[in-house]
Amino acid sequence: MLLTVKKWGNSAAIRLPAKVLNAAQVGIEQRVNVHVQGRRIVIDPAVDEDNLDTLLTQITPENVHDEVSFGPPAGKEAF
Repeated sequence: MLLTVKKWGNSAAIRLPAKVLNAAQVGIEQRVNVHVQGRRIVIDPAVDEDNLDTLLTQITPENVHDEVSFGPPAGKEAF
């Protein structure tokens, strides 16, 4: 597929067809990693390492923290 690099403000841009984004499983506004390999520009979907669901699945009885008490509620903290 032949695409053209265009000027976009002070930067350059390439319009990626929806077919390409779908094949790479990349969505609009999704973050990507861009790096250069030789003379090639490589775009990879960014791995969301801070995904809450993923982090919660890693909690085990061995690594869960004990409850911490900060004292009784003060001011408008009390329900």
